[in-house]
Amino acid sequence: MPAQAQSGAVVNEQADTAGPPRAGSELSQQARLTAWVRGRVQGVGFRWWVRSQALELGLSGIVENLLDGRVRIVAEGNRHRCAALLSRLEGPDTPGYVSQVTFRWDEARGGLTGFVELLSAGTAGTGG
Repeated sequence: MPAQAQSGAVVNEQADTAGPPRAGSELSQQARLTAWVRGRVQGVGFRWWVRSQALELGLSGIVENLLDGRVRIVAEGNRHRCAALLSRLEGPDTPGYVSQVTFRWDEARGGLTGFVELLSAGTAGTGG
């Protein structure tokens, strides 16, 4: 489960404990970002917005509503582009209201094609 933080905080749950990757290393080129977004983020077009941002950045992955009211995002691609998506999650153009973003970096695993919106836990869907 992601770490807890104060409202409006961004929490980093780093999977690799050796610190940030060095420039030019394999992880610095391709990465997997998993983010959990808390706030008023369901039913407001948030998943559609995340998908459009991710596609604009050339990322692949999924965005899904969770039963507890959060939204989970799994994005893979260039690490800098994943970081740009992470920054946008708390930006002024985000639909709804984001109170907290918890995230984790991992090595890219592949196997993701396009960027798909899911309703919840494996259910395909569209909309907010």
